[in-house]
Amino acid sequence: MNSVTAHDYAWIRPSLIFRHMMESGYTLTLIRGRTPREVLRAMEAEPRGTGEGTAGLIEAEAAHRTESGDDYWDESYVAGAFSAPGEDGDWTLVLGFDGGLGIAATAVETLSQGGRIVAHSANGGKPIHLFHWFEDGELRTTFEDPSSRDGSTPDELVPLLREIGFPLTPEGEHDESAPDVDRKAAVLALAERLTGVRVTESLLQDAVFELGLVPEQPAEEWTGVVIDITDAHGQRLYKEWTYDEIAAVSDRARAGADAPVEITHDEPPATNA
Repeated sequence: MNSVTAHDYAWIRPSLIFRHMMESGYTLTLIRGRTPREVLRAMEAEPRGTGEGTAGLIEAEAAHRTESGDDYWDESYVAGAFSAPGEDGDWTLVLGFDGGLGIAATAVETLSQGGRIVAHSANGGKPIHLFHWFEDGELRTTFEDPSSRDGSTPDELVPLLREIGFPLTPEGEHDESAPDVDRKAAVLALAERLTGVRVTESLLQDAVFELGLVPEQPAEEWTGVVIDITDAHGQRLYKEWTYDEIAAVSDRARAGADAPVEITHDEPPATNA
């Protein structure tokens, strides 16, 4: 039985590779039963040859940024994929310095059919670190904070999370009395428990990545806006607007702006000579 814990991933903190991942924003995805070429094809990636280790991947990403003129809004990126041994055969490891965007939902649904996908990400220096576990096209568990989980089986991993070192009660709530843990190291340990793939610095450095340029994904249509803020005194402001409500207000404001301006002049009151 795989008994890896967060302590087994202590190597990430002094690692220059890991530092680059965190500063750039990354997504690391493990996919069972699919070849690197199949994965990149599902991601609609344009083939870009191969790269020697993470140095080659970083170089290819830098070249792409130069080609695109360092366009801040361009969300295309170079992904690298290679095969790694794990539980029940080979897995494909995909790494991209994508700002934590992750693989598009349509590709995940396709690639996880009849298999498993485990992914974790960070969005580049900001405090968003996500974990996802998909099984046969279904999002089973996802979280940013392990005490607040979502998915079709949000509590299934609670015993495993506790074994790895996350400070949780048996019910899956945050345990104030438990020692804290390096959460990113714990997430890597969790990924290994679910895949059997041990991610090491040498694995990433020595791999030959198949490279592909992943196109920018079309923006998802939005249906509303929610503001949910709790201030330092515990006072909560919660307000939700639907798309139709926002559109109606916008139309009224536009109509008001386009209406002709009427200027009136009030005559001064008559005075007796």
